[in-house]
Amino acid sequence: MTDTTTRAGLQVASVLADFVESRALAGTGIAADALWAGLAKLLADFAPRNKALLAKRDDLQAQIDAWHLARKGQPHDAAAYEAFLREIGYLVEEPAPFTITTSNVDAEIATMAGPQLVVPSLNDRFVLNAANARWGSLYDAFYGTDTLDAPAAKPGGYDKDRGAAVVARVRQFLNETLPGWEGAVSGGDHPALVARKDGGLLFRNNGLHVEIVIDPASPVGADDPLGISDVVLEAALTAIIDLEDSVAAVDAEDKTAAYSNWLGLMRGDLVASFDKGGRTMTRALEGDRVWGDLTLHGRSLMFVRNVGHLMTNPAVHLPDGSEAPEGILDALFTALCATHDLKGLGTHRNSRTGSIYIVKPKQHGPEECAFTNDLFDAVEDILGLPRDTMKVGVMDEERRTSANLAACIHAVKGRIVFINTGFLDRTGDEIHTSMQAGAMLPKAAIKACDWIAAYEARNVQIGLACGLSGKAQIGKGMWAAPDMMGDMMVQKIGHPKSGANTAWVPSPTAATLHAIHYHQVDVFARQGELASQPTPGLAPLLTIPLAAPGTNWSADEVQAELENNAQGILGYVVRWIDQGIGCSKVPDINDIGLMEDRATLRISSQHMANWLLHGVCSEAQVDAALTKMAAKVDAQNAGDALYEKLTPDGIAYKAARALVFEGVVQPSGYTEPLLHKFRQVKKAQG
Repeated sequence: MTDTTTRAGLQVASVLADFVESRALAGTGIAADALWAGLAKLLADFAPRNKALLAKRDDLQAQIDAWHLARKGQPHDAAAYEAFLREIGYLVEEPAPFTITTSNVDAEIATMAGPQLVVPSLNDRFVLNAANARWGSLYDAFYGTDTLDAPAAKPGGYDKDRGAAVVARVRQFLNETLPGWEGAVSGGDHPALVARKDGGLLFRNNGLHVEIVIDPASPVGADDPLGISDVVLEAALTAIIDLEDSVAAVDAEDKTAAYSNWLGLMRGDLVASFDKGGRTMTRALEGDRVWGDLTLHGRSLMFVRNVGHLMTNPAVHLPDGSEAPEGILDALFTALCATHDLKGLGTHRNSRTGSIYIVKPKQHGPEECAFTNDLFDAVEDILGLPRDTMKVGVMDEERRTSANLAACIHAVKGRIVFINTGFLDRTGDEIHTSMQAGAMLPKAAIKACDWIAAYEARNVQIGLACGLSGKAQIGKGMWAAPDMMGDMMVQKIGHPKSGANTAWVPSPTAATLHAIHYHQVDVFARQGELASQPTPGLAPLLTIPLAAPGTNWSADEVQAELENNAQGILGYVVRWIDQGIGCSKVPDINDIGLMEDRATLRISSQHMANWLLHGVCSEAQVDAALTKMAAKVDAQNAGDALYEKLTPDGIAYKAARALVFEGVVQPSGYTEPLLHKFRQVKKAQG
């Protein structure tokens, strides 16, 4: 049982109260009594509104379910469907043309284009790696990945043949990006050269810096005719420190640990110690990079991703005994931690424009975005911050937001700095919203449907029409396969070509490689070209990825789809429940490591629930797939000393099964309610 203490009529977990009063408030000039009184009023004002918004989600879903059930067996009528969605308020009127008014935005968000990392807040080492991924060695990135058409490095130290292939590839990059760069190395001038010092030259292209490191005495530089020992790219311009999909935070202890790491980043004093190869390593934030009179930011500009509106957390209980909405707690406490940055209380600075950057996920439509805007207003008042200090990133990952994106942006037009497509969660919501319409296509076929292309294109076009270019990020989703960098380099250039000035990557190495794409594509010029193009209409976005009536998949096809889903669910859930790991490289059914978080879990569980509901498969088939895939997941984790085997009586297995068999009734198809429930049971067992 967690110890609690009373603050302003609220029951607050002692671990959270101690953190807030001893660390988060220190030096801010904000009195503890005033903060707790502010939280009490915040919860009194916003918790009922939060509850009403969730009730509206349920009401709209019930009406959509009833509409589909009433038309069961009839061809889908797209025009009638859209009219119905307008009638019930699922679709709202488009706002008149407008331009966002966001101000005081750091250049990394507003006027630069480059990769973005997303990292779980609970892992101090990972968040430091992400923050330090602003600069990355291109030599290292090529040497250690599958991006070269050359043999892999031989074991046993530095492989000179592999090194030569790396140098040749980097020379190709320099020749394409900075033609004539060799003259600058020899002492001449170059139009892209911005600084020079002993040991290196600094160039700038498409707003990003390229550093050529010269050290003839180094092992690599000694073999180079120009003495070049490395080429360093400005890589992850921004990083999202995540409290949501990539973490397993279910109680006060978890939340306090996440807030503590965020505070350490905002103060610049976070340090991580860990064992690597039998040696104790220590990691801290990198300093800025100084080139004479020019000082370059040494770290990624950091966002914090709060949770959505759905969940509550036992860290704080209201006077009536109910748990506080977790998103309200996040808004106050992450902003409080970030005031240390604004007031210069630590050793490093994040924002140089006096802003706090918060990503808000899983919002359904403009009314929920307006709620967030009002919530941030109220938090700013509690903390004594100027209006719109707290900037917001809106994840365009729920169907009602996609269909009303301009209205959502309008609701936060004074503080928005980010829209981002998240096709994984978006697909999960697509399945759940139309759960009663019929059996969905297999997952691979859903990804190829017209609605996804319309979704991605509308996001960019609406963002440009609302004036985000030069003021905010238009982002694209994650490359989930960290070991497949060669494929990433072929495919992910599509994101800057689409007009997105950022896109998610799974590692610092991936950020360094993806940065090459932003040298190859002038994103802001591309946005200028796209601005005159028409925005795709709603019709393709509202198409439902249903299998054709009468589709009769073979037994082998059904079995393959079930096993693929079951393996993904079990592989992710067993780590979440038993070890509290919310994001990691999880082997898929083909033993390819993929960065998995709750979004992928949402798709797989909802897809199995849909096929079960519509009789594509039976309960016995689902159970057989889970049983078979449990053995595969056990084998895939055989080398993990902390791993607990999956058994039908185990908590993790029960959680996985519940996600499928109770999937139809989960709110919006989210996995959090069941994951939190079973993880809390596991933690209670010690």
